[in-house]
Amino acid sequence: MGVPIFQVDAFTDKPFSGNPAAVCILPEAKEERWMQDVAREMNLSETAFLCPAEDGYHLRWFTPRTEVDLCGHATLATAHVLWEAGYLKGEEEARFHTRSGLLTAQLKGNWIELNFPAKPQERAVVPPEVIAALGVTPLYTGKNASDYLIEVESEEIVRNIQPNFVLLAKAPVRGVIVTSRASSPAYDFVSRFFAPRVGINEDPVTGSAHCCLGPYWQEKLKREEFLACQASERGGFIKVRVENQRVYLAGQAITILRGEMVG
Repeated sequence: MGVPIFQVDAFTDKPFSGNPAAVCILPEAKEERWMQDVAREMNLSETAFLCPAEDGYHLRWFTPRTEVDLCGHATLATAHVLWEAGYLKGEEEARFHTRSGLLTAQLKGNWIELNFPAKPQERAVVPPEVIAALGVTPLYTGKNASDYLIEVESEEIVRNIQPNFVLLAKAPVRGVIVTSRASSPAYDFVSRFFAPRVGINEDPVTGSAHCCLGPYWQEKLKREEFLACQASERGGFIKVRVENQRVYLAGQAITILRGEMVG
């Protein structure tokens, strides 16, 4: 019997937008090399691998190049599959044991809310070659355990960045978050996320980046709840709520493909 695998567009309510992830449902744990090979074959920003645990599921995420510690959109896609395919009932909580600790998800109407750890940043100097690769003038630069954070003056600047990915891949971090206040009243802040070092030039919608962006904009705007837009070519929206060192990310998702993997 083949292994069930799904492709899901996350952080969107429309097909062919948001951030695509593959979700692989395993009866038991597989070797790391096999999972990395599958992620390379799927060639999406992340492939999630799920197998049963005593009180939930073990969950791991792989880019085509490497395993990562935290991935928001692939977790959203995984939770979506569990409820849509009947692995969980609508009122049941999804519980995931991961390299970032226990993560949970709840189905709230048409939205799925993820409970993630905050990843706050601190003011830091970003190497000049990173700034040159982006071609921007920063208002602020910071860093958390995974990424650089750069605030720029306007949404227009965020949307018009055309990075030098070869140069950006030399940055000694997982990725670079660029953000600004939104010019549209429809949302509060915008961002883009670049991670060529781990094989993702630009991620369409990045849940883990919003674990940094949430606390950052909470401090600047003196609020706890936001609607955020990630202004990639595919684009997507995330409801962000910051509470007690946790970041709650709510989004929608749509299944694009269902199948079985025979390899």
